[in-house]
Amino acid sequence: MGDPPGPSRPSGPSDGGGPSVPPAGRTRAAVMEDVALLAGVSAMTVSRVLNSPEKVRPQTRDRVLAAMRELDYRPNSAARVLVTGRSRVLGVVSFDTTLYGPASTLYGIERAARDAEHMVSIASVSRLTRRSIQDAVERLRSQSVDGIVVIAPHRSAAEGLRGLPPGFPLVVIGAGDDLPVPVAAVDHRAGGAKVTRHLLSLGHETVWHIAGPGDWIDASERVEGWRAVLRDAGREAPDPLPGDWSARSGYEQGRLLAADPRVTAVFAANDPMALGLLRALREAGRRVPEEVSVAGFDDVPEAPYFAPPLTSVRQPFGEVGRHAFQLLMDRIAGSGGSPRRTVEPELVVRESTAVRASR
Repeated sequence: MGDPPGPSRPSGPSDGGGPSVPPAGRTRAAVMEDVALLAGVSAMTVSRVLNSPEKVRPQTRDRVLAAMRELDYRPNSAARVLVTGRSRVLGVVSFDTTLYGPASTLYGIERAARDAEHMVSIASVSRLTRRSIQDAVERLRSQSVDGIVVIAPHRSAAEGLRGLPPGFPLVVIGAGDDLPVPVAAVDHRAGGAKVTRHLLSLGHETVWHIAGPGDWIDASERVEGWRAVLRDAGREAPDPLPGDWSARSGYEQGRLLAADPRVTAVFAANDPMALGLLRALREAGRRVPEEVSVAGFDDVPEAPYFAPPLTSVRQPFGEVGRHAFQLLMDRIAGSGGSPRRTVEPELVVRESTAVRASR
């Protein structure tokens, strides 16, 4: 854990311990030897801080990092790859979307990588197909990334992963159960089951469901959790109504549900659809939660400010990102470990659900 002794720190006019800024008028970029001189260590120690920081004493590491910042030093990534075989850059394949779930998943990966002093290079695709995923992976590999995380909530995307080159470190987020690569995922079945069980506990005879798109793995698993709870409770499972994640689709299906007096509890597969549903019920004169209880999924930041505040299922995106990062580190290191890490979501109960009023 030690580091070799470096040259003594030369005195300078700024603090008595060395020059605090590059000489005035410097036209060249700082190099490793400049950092070593300012930090009072050897160039080998600077290299260790860059490539194996865990092998350097914290005080020395902090001094070197401070010198890098002061000199605006930028390590040569190509040289690092040649020396260590690692770029400390991870690739992420995602698709171009503003949907809360995928966007938050991407942020969770970035945060986990940043905490471990890795960088992230993102390849966005407009559609998650076999060809687009394979092309994105090849683009990232040409950048010498150490490994790749693929955010693959579509069934077509999961199928596209089967044709990727074997042996390269790869982890998937959100895929199904039968892929030959490590997977980090939220347990959407458990989330769908939790919210359905909550609504039944309030005295509702059954729960209607506005589902997400059929080609989304998340949506299908939420349907499975909802249906399993109703089946186990001996309750009728109404046909799920198809949505597309948008508030508009929730509103359109909500108008149908609002016209059916049997409907007293609805689980929407995401919060924007629940928002559209709330408006449709309000326009039809159906009070929430006095006449109809409504629950969503995702727990978007706006959910507590819906009218009424929305009961929802919170996804632990940060934890999923950390699991994906650790799985990828294990693959890069060549170690085994669990091929799948699943995180259970949390039910957040608010004022949009209540005990069913007696008729």
